[in-house]
Amino acid sequence: MQAELNELLVQAENRYLQTEELVGFKSYAETLAQRLKIYEFLRDREIVIFQPIADQIPSQFPHEKEERLEQILQQWILILRHSAMAMLLNDSEYLQQRVIEWLSGLVHAHNTQSIDTQIYQLLMARLNELLSPKATVFLQPFLEQVKTGLLESGAEKS
Repeated sequence: MQAELNELLVQAENRYLQTEELVGFKSYAETLAQRLKIYEFLRDREIVIFQPIADQIPSQFPHEKEERLEQILQQWILILRHSAMAMLLNDSEYLQQRVIEWLSGLVHAHNTQSIDTQIYQLLMARLNELLSPKATVFLQPFLEQVKTGLLESGAEKS
């Protein structure tokens, strides 16, 4: 949406915005306050979100080195941060360029799909516990984009 907003600003130099352009702009503006609240919630409760996941992962992957599990968990913290920013901007390209393109190579090279899949599932369950269904609607498409880009595309490449 950020690129679309910039384009609308450029268009405004030459003419008034068309009705369909205004509809998109209004939709973005009307949901911005809600997206800001969700972003702040995620920012302020990052430890509350991830601590139960961090506690569960070692028992689910007992043969993995602790350092490797910590590294993967840290990547998921970054994924959530970037997903939250993409949600705030309403910009899936941001997420594609900032996370999926570089992280997909790591996931495949280090063969961490099973761990990543489990963390994704635990994260989604945790977010469903902490966020309202209305809030989840805003964030979920971006986390689904990560799932598709990192985890499902890896299964196709194998």
